[in-house]
Amino acid sequence: MEVFWNGLIMAIKLLFSGDREILEIALLTLRVSGTATLIAVLIGVPVGFFLALTSFPGRNLVVSAINFGMGLPPVVVGLVVWVLLSRYGPLGILGLLYTPTAMIIAQGIIAFPIVAGFTLAAFQQLHPKLKLQILSLGASRVQLLWLMAREARLGLLAAVMAGFGGAVSEVGASMMVGGNLVGSTRVLTTATVLAVNKGDQELGMALSLILLFLAFSVTVVLTTAQQRGRCP
Repeated sequence: MEVFWNGLIMAIKLLFSGDREILEIALLTLRVSGTATLIAVLIGVPVGFFLALTSFPGRNLVVSAINFGMGLPPVVVGLVVWVLLSRYGPLGILGLLYTPTAMIIAQGIIAFPIVAGFTLAAFQQLHPKLKLQILSLGASRVQLLWLMAREARLGLLAAVMAGFGGAVSEVGASMMVGGNLVGSTRVLTTATVLAVNKGDQELGMALSLILLFLAFSVTVVLTTAQQRGRCP
């Protein structure tokens, strides 16, 4: 417990003293995970919408792949992205390995099936005749997606929160493709691992608490939007 309390005191001091390195790490964490979540939402929501409202051969296999991807080991994702972006990989010419962009790609891949799976469940909970009613009024495909998204907004916001949680808590893939380089690719999760490996458990605890505070703050904002007008 002493490590926890000392870490808590250190976390408060680091935040309120405006420690430049910690602020840079926290902002990079928010930028990388936020961008990865946004990409996952832009791809995952349409995919979930399509799977929820369309029947085609092999659909169950695709849905099974989405559900399987929700528990995909991050270290596997990191290895695959590393192979793709390495110097002799098919995308090595882009020079993205050990950059924030590589971390965004890895975290986006991790968050995508989470967002798609939650979106699929959210749309499937709507009344099955809602789609026909909207189309009968002359709505286009884009309008159909927008109107049904409004009806399923509670589940969709849950998908965003789950996707962000999966991205911001990831460490294995980020270390593989980012390298944990100070001032460049060091985020709160990788900084925590480094601190603990160096034997500084109190700093590791402080960084963990800052990460929890950051994730909780984002969740509070999204939950407020989700629950607006829904309180009993």
